Amino acid sequence: MFENLPMTALRTFEASARLQSFKAAAEELAVTPTAVSHQIKSLEHWLGVPLFERLPRKVRLTECGQRLFDSTHAALLDIAQTVGQLRPRPSAGQLTVSTTPSFASLWLIPRLGRFYAAHPDINVRLDPQCQVIDLHRDASIDLVLRYGGGDEPSLHRQRLLQERFSVYGAPALLQRQAGRRPSTLISVSWPGSVLYQQAWAAWGEAAGVDWLEHVRLLDYEDESFALQAAIAGQGLALLSSLLVSESVAVGLLQPCRPDISVPGASYHALCVPGRERHPPVRAFLDWLSTEVAAATTQRQTNGELAHAR
Repeated sequence: MFENLPMTALRTFEASARLQSFKAAAEELAVTPTAVSHQIKSLEHWLGVPLFERLPRKVRLTECGQRLFDSTHAALLDIAQTVGQLRPRPSAGQLTVSTTPSFASLWLIPRLGRFYAAHPDINVRLDPQCQVIDLHRDASIDLVLRYGGGDEPSLHRQRLLQERFSVYGAPALLQRQAGRRPSTLISVSWPGSVLYQQAWAAWGEAAGVDWLEHVRLLDYEDESFALQAAIAGQGLALLSSLLVSESVAVGLLQPCRPDISVPGASYHALCVPGRERHPPVRAFLDWLSTEVAAATTQRQTNGELAHAR
């Protein structure tokens, strides 16, 4: 059934496509760049289509090359995972998760202790960054947790949490400013994004206030900075209900208007199709589902208490 498949050439192609370099593929496979180039040319001749565009310092997949890479990468990854499970003494599970620094520090890390308690044999390595990652090319990342991310049809995805935005302040500040116009607001300005600007406008409309354009605005480029400024009492901050949840739970922040919040997007967990079956990834996704269910229940309880007041 598989006797005619050029397995060596396909493995060489997968490494070259993933690394976007014949030289880098040669180093990974412990062969010469000439051998890699020969294998790729042989595969292109066998298929009858070009797989790469040869550029000065790298190679780029053609449309046909991309289709073949999606298939071979997923297949080889599945084989590697199965072989790893069958080895008599497998090493401790390693899981690399990429997410934004704010989500890592404000939501994920405070909860990771529960994952380690349930899975002491799995080591989680966090890769905090905001840049978009091509998971089909970067095999070092097992899973990404992203705001939005629901429009990636080539990836396996699991919806996690629905975002909402509210205005929060330090308890002492809210007490001092009760019934008065605030003097300072705190917001977040991502480069090239108007998310928080739109959320402020939506919150002001829902709250029926007209003072948003007439008070001092402090802008930060990261949610964790804005949150710390709010905790320090520097002003009222528009913040994610998810990222602020720990600070609210311990009493560092309180909602300014518990009855007013505006919707955002959802967080998703994304990985290359097939990798969700890898035991450490599966364990992490199942744990995330448990944490999401608990967080949802807690938000509903808090909402009921706020309305009761």
